[in-house]
Amino acid sequence: MMQEKISLKDVSKAYDTRSTEVLALDRINLSVADGEFVALVGPSGCGKSTLLYIVGGFLDAEGEVLVNGAPIDGPGVDRGVVFQEYALFPWMTVRKNIAYGPRQRGMTDADCNNLAARLIKLIGLDGFADRYPRELSGGMKQRVAIARMLAGDPEVFLLDEPLGALDAQTREIMQDELLRIWLNNKKTVIMVTHDVVEAVFLASRICVMSARPGRIVKEFRVQLDRGRSREEIMLSDEFNRIRNDVWLAVREQALLMPKQ
Repeated sequence: MMQEKISLKDVSKAYDTRSTEVLALDRINLSVADGEFVALVGPSGCGKSTLLYIVGGFLDAEGEVLVNGAPIDGPGVDRGVVFQEYALFPWMTVRKNIAYGPRQRGMTDADCNNLAARLIKLIGLDGFADRYPRELSGGMKQRVAIARMLAGDPEVFLLDEPLGALDAQTREIMQDELLRIWLNNKKTVIMVTHDVVEAVFLASRICVMSARPGRIVKEFRVQLDRGRSREEIMLSDEFNRIRNDVWLAVREQALLMPKQ
Protein backbone atom coordinates (compact mmCIF):
# COMPACT_ATOMS: atom_id res chain seq x y z
CA MET A 1 0.00 0.00 0.00
CA MET A 2 1.34 3.43 -0.95
CA GLN A 3 1.35 6.09 1.74
CA GLU A 4 -1.35 8.75 1.43
CA LYS A 5 0.07 12.21 0.70
CA ILE A 6 -3.08 14.31 0.08
CA SER A 7 -6.59 13.73 1.37
CA LEU A 8 -9.74 15.67 0.54
CA LYS A 9 -12.93 14.78 2.41
CA ASP A 10 -16.29 16.29 1.52
CA VAL A 11 -14.68 19.43 0.09
CA SER A 12 -17.14 22.00 -1.22
CA LYS A 13 -16.66 25.54 -2.48
CA ALA A 14 -19.25 28.20 -3.26
CA TYR A 15 -18.80 31.68 -4.71
CA ASP A 16 -21.08 34.63 -4.04
CA THR A 17 -22.07 36.52 -7.16
CA ARG A 18 -24.10 39.71 -7.39
CA SER A 19 -27.38 37.84 -7.61
CA THR A 20 -26.84 34.39 -6.14
CA GLU A 21 -24.45 31.82 -4.73
CA VAL A 22 -22.71 29.52 -7.22
CA LEU A 23 -21.64 26.10 -6.00
CA ALA A 24 -18.33 25.35 -7.75
CA LEU A 25 -17.39 22.11 -5.98
CA ASP A 26 -19.73 19.69 -4.24
CA ARG A 27 -18.39 17.19 -1.68
CA ILE A 28 -15.16 16.22 -3.38
CA ASN A 29 -13.45 13.15 -1.94
CA LEU A 30 -9.99 12.37 -3.23
CA SER A 31 -6.96 10.53 -1.89
CA VAL A 32 -3.60 10.96 -3.62
CA ALA A 33 -0.74 8.59 -2.77
CA ASP A 34 2.85 9.62 -2.25
CA GLY A 35 4.56 9.68 -5.66
CA GLU A 36 1.31 9.51 -7.64
CA PHE A 37 0.64 11.69 -10.71
CA VAL A 38 -3.06 12.61 -10.82
CA ALA A 39 -4.58 14.53 -13.72
CA LEU A 40 -7.87 16.41 -13.30
CA VAL A 41 -9.90 16.68 -16.49
CA GLY A 42 -13.40 17.84 -17.23
CA PRO A 43 -15.40 20.50 -19.06
CA SER A 44 -14.49 24.16 -18.74
CA GLY A 45 -15.97 25.68 -15.61
CA CYS A 46 -16.25 22.43 -13.69
CA GLY A 47 -13.95 23.58 -10.86
CA LYS A 48 -10.65 21.88 -11.71
CA SER A 49 -8.49 24.93 -11.01
CA THR A 50 -10.57 25.81 -7.96
CA LEU A 51 -9.81 22.39 -6.52
CA LEU A 52 -6.10 22.80 -7.26
CA TYR A 53 -5.98 26.21 -5.55
CA ILE A 54 -7.71 24.77 -2.49
CA VAL A 55 -5.00 22.13 -2.20
CA GLY A 56 -2.43 24.89 -2.74
CA GLY A 57 -3.89 26.83 0.17
CA PHE A 58 -4.89 29.84 -1.95
CA LEU A 59 -8.63 29.32 -1.40
CA ASP A 60 -10.55 28.21 1.66
CA ALA A 61 -13.34 25.65 1.44
CA GLU A 62 -15.74 23.58 3.45
CA GLY A 63 -14.57 20.09 4.31
CA GLU A 64 -11.17 18.67 5.17
CA VAL A 65 -7.93 19.07 3.20
CA LEU A 66 -4.90 17.24 4.59
CA VAL A 67 -1.30 17.04 3.42
CA ASN A 68 0.77 14.41 5.22
CA GLY A 69 -2.14 13.99 7.60
CA ALA A 70 -2.16 17.65 8.72
CA PRO A 71 -4.75 20.27 7.73
CA ILE A 72 -3.46 23.04 5.48
CA ASP A 73 -3.86 26.66 6.60
CA GLY A 74 -2.53 28.44 3.51
CA PRO A 75 0.24 28.12 0.92
CA GLY A 76 3.36 26.28 2.07
CA VAL A 77 6.82 25.30 0.90
CA ASP A 78 5.68 21.67 0.84
CA ARG A 79 3.52 22.50 -2.22
CA GLY A 80 4.99 24.04 -5.36
CA VAL A 81 2.75 25.61 -7.99
CA VAL A 82 3.22 26.19 -11.72
CA PHE A 83 0.58 28.39 -13.33
CA GLN A 84 -0.49 28.53 -16.97
CA GLU A 85 0.89 32.07 -17.21
CA TYR A 86 4.56 31.80 -16.40
CA ALA A 87 4.54 34.20 -13.39
CA LEU A 88 8.28 34.92 -13.63
CA PHE A 89 9.83 38.09 -12.24
CA PRO A 90 10.52 40.12 -15.42
CA TRP A 91 13.33 42.12 -13.77
CA MET A 92 15.27 38.97 -12.81
CA THR A 93 17.43 36.74 -14.97
CA VAL A 94 16.77 33.04 -15.36
CA ARG A 95 19.35 32.29 -12.67
CA LYS A 96 17.87 34.80 -10.22
CA ASN A 97 14.28 33.67 -10.85
CA ILE A 98 15.23 30.10 -10.00
CA ALA A 99 17.31 31.09 -6.97
CA TYR A 100 14.75 33.52 -5.55
CA GLY A 101 12.91 31.06 -3.30
CA PRO A 102 15.99 29.37 -1.80
CA ARG A 103 17.61 32.77 -1.22
CA GLN A 104 14.50 33.97 0.62
CA ARG A 105 14.75 30.91 2.86
CA GLY A 106 18.32 31.78 3.82
CA MET A 107 20.42 29.68 1.45
CA THR A 108 23.85 31.18 0.79
CA ASP A 109 24.56 32.89 -2.53
CA ALA A 110 27.06 30.18 -3.47
CA ASP A 111 24.57 27.39 -2.78
CA CYS A 112 21.82 29.28 -4.62
CA ASN A 113 24.01 29.68 -7.68
CA ASN A 114 25.03 26.01 -7.61
CA LEU A 115 21.39 24.93 -7.31
CA ALA A 116 20.31 27.24 -10.14
CA ALA A 117 23.12 25.96 -12.37
CA ARG A 118 22.08 22.36 -11.76
CA LEU A 119 18.43 23.06 -12.52
CA ILE A 120 19.25 25.13 -15.61
CA LYS A 121 21.13 22.12 -16.95
CA LEU A 122 18.26 19.81 -15.98
CA ILE A 123 15.74 21.84 -17.99
CA GLY A 124 18.06 22.17 -20.97
CA LEU A 125 18.72 25.91 -20.82
CA ASP A 126 22.50 25.96 -20.62
CA GLY A 127 23.71 29.31 -21.90
CA PHE A 128 20.53 31.16 -20.89
CA ALA A 129 21.26 31.73 -17.18
CA ASP A 130 21.70 35.48 -17.59
CA ARG A 131 18.80 36.07 -19.98
CA TYR A 132 15.64 37.88 -18.90
CA PRO A 133 12.12 36.47 -19.41
CA ARG A 134 11.48 38.90 -22.30
CA GLU A 135 14.35 37.23 -24.15
CA LEU A 136 12.88 33.73 -23.87
CA SER A 137 10.30 31.82 -25.87
CA GLY A 138 7.12 30.58 -24.22
CA GLY A 139 8.52 27.08 -23.81
CA MET A 140 11.70 28.43 -22.23
CA LYS A 141 9.72 30.57 -19.79
CA GLN A 142 7.71 27.57 -18.69
CA ARG A 143 10.88 25.53 -18.21
CA VAL A 144 12.14 28.30 -15.92
CA ALA A 145 8.83 28.29 -14.02
CA ILE A 146 9.16 24.53 -13.51
CA ALA A 147 12.80 24.89 -12.43
CA ARG A 148 11.82 27.60 -9.96
CA MET A 149 9.30 25.22 -8.45
CA LEU A 150 11.90 22.44 -8.31
CA ALA A 151 14.34 24.80 -6.55
CA GLY A 152 12.05 24.78 -3.54
CA ASP A 153 12.11 20.96 -3.48
CA PRO A 154 8.41 20.74 -2.61
CA GLU A 155 6.84 17.40 -1.76
CA VAL A 156 3.85 18.13 -4.00
CA PHE A 157 3.70 19.64 -7.50
CA LEU A 158 0.48 21.50 -8.34
CA LEU A 159 0.27 22.25 -12.06
CA ASP A 160 -2.54 24.42 -13.46
CA GLU A 161 -2.63 23.99 -17.24
CA PRO A 162 1.15 24.52 -17.25
CA LEU A 163 1.47 23.85 -20.99
CA GLY A 164 -1.82 25.28 -22.20
CA ALA A 165 -0.35 28.43 -23.77
CA LEU A 166 2.34 26.65 -25.79
CA ASP A 167 2.32 25.69 -29.45
CA ALA A 168 1.81 22.01 -30.25
CA GLN A 169 5.46 21.12 -30.86
CA THR A 170 6.75 22.92 -27.76
CA ARG A 171 3.94 21.38 -25.72
CA GLU A 172 5.06 17.87 -26.67
CA ILE A 173 8.66 18.69 -25.75
CA MET A 174 7.54 20.00 -22.37
CA GLN A 175 5.33 16.95 -21.79
CA ASP A 176 8.41 14.79 -22.30
CA GLU A 177 10.29 17.05 -19.87
CA LEU A 178 7.60 16.82 -17.19
CA LEU A 179 7.41 13.06 -17.53
CA ARG A 180 11.18 12.73 -17.22
CA ILE A 181 11.25 14.95 -14.13
CA TRP A 182 8.44 12.97 -12.47
CA LEU A 183 9.99 9.59 -13.28
CA ASN A 184 13.33 10.77 -11.84
CA ASN A 185 11.95 12.44 -8.71
CA LYS A 186 8.68 10.60 -8.02
CA LYS A 187 7.11 13.62 -6.40
CA THR A 188 3.37 13.75 -5.85
CA VAL A 189 1.71 15.63 -8.73
CA ILE A 190 -1.78 17.02 -9.30
CA MET A 191 -2.20 18.54 -12.75
CA VAL A 192 -5.18 20.34 -14.26
CA THR A 193 -5.45 19.95 -18.03
CA HIS A 194 -8.08 20.19 -20.76
CA ASP A 195 -6.02 17.90 -23.00
CA VAL A 196 -7.07 14.25 -22.64
CA VAL A 197 -4.07 13.00 -24.63
CA GLU A 198 -1.74 14.94 -22.31
CA ALA A 199 -3.46 13.49 -19.25
CA VAL A 200 -3.09 9.91 -20.47
CA PHE A 201 0.52 10.43 -21.54
CA LEU A 202 1.63 11.89 -18.19
CA ALA A 203 -0.61 10.68 -15.38
CA SER A 204 -0.80 7.48 -13.40
CA ARG A 205 -4.45 8.23 -12.57
CA ILE A 206 -7.03 10.45 -14.26
CA CYS A 207 -10.01 11.92 -12.41
CA VAL A 208 -12.91 13.13 -14.53
CA MET A 209 -14.90 15.97 -12.99
CA SER A 210 -18.58 16.54 -13.57
CA ALA A 211 -20.49 19.44 -14.96
CA ARG A 212 -20.85 22.20 -12.36
CA PRO A 213 -21.00 21.78 -9.44
CA GLY A 214 -17.79 19.81 -9.76
CA ARG A 215 -17.66 16.27 -8.46
CA ILE A 216 -15.31 13.43 -9.33
CA VAL A 217 -17.49 11.09 -11.35
CA LYS A 218 -14.99 8.67 -12.91
CA GLU A 219 -11.40 7.57 -12.36
CA PHE A 220 -9.04 5.79 -14.73
CA ARG A 221 -5.82 4.05 -13.76
CA VAL A 222 -3.08 4.46 -16.33
CA GLN A 223 -0.49 1.70 -16.45
CA LEU A 224 1.74 2.33 -19.44
CA ASP A 225 5.35 1.36 -20.01
CA ARG A 226 6.90 4.82 -19.65
CA GLY A 227 10.28 3.42 -20.61
CA ARG A 228 9.21 3.33 -24.26
CA SER A 229 9.41 6.19 -26.74
CA ARG A 230 6.59 8.70 -27.09
CA GLU A 231 5.62 7.16 -30.44
CA GLU A 232 5.47 3.63 -29.03
CA ILE A 233 3.39 4.76 -26.05
CA MET A 234 0.89 6.79 -28.06
CA LEU A 235 0.43 4.16 -30.76
CA SER A 236 -0.19 1.37 -28.26
CA ASP A 237 -3.65 -0.21 -27.95
CA GLU A 238 -3.71 0.49 -24.20
CA PHE A 239 -3.02 4.21 -24.68
CA ASN A 240 -5.75 4.57 -27.27
CA ARG A 241 -8.25 2.58 -25.22
CA ILE A 242 -7.77 4.80 -22.15
CA ARG A 243 -7.77 7.98 -24.26
CA ASN A 244 -11.09 7.06 -25.86
CA ASP A 245 -12.69 6.12 -22.53
CA VAL A 246 -11.57 9.36 -20.87
CA TRP A 247 -12.61 11.47 -23.86
CA LEU A 248 -16.10 9.95 -23.83
CA ALA A 249 -16.41 10.55 -20.08
CA VAL A 250 -15.40 14.21 -20.45
CA ARG A 251 -17.72 14.72 -23.42
CA GLU A 252 -20.62 13.28 -21.46
CA GLN A 253 -20.07 15.85 -18.72
CA ALA A 254 -19.51 18.72 -21.17
CA LEU A 255 -22.95 18.08 -22.66
CA LEU A 256 -24.45 18.49 -19.17
CA MET A 257 -22.81 21.87 -18.48
CA PRO A 258 -25.36 24.68 -18.03
CA LYS A 259 -25.59 27.09 -20.94
CA GLN A 260 -23.97 30.47 -20.33
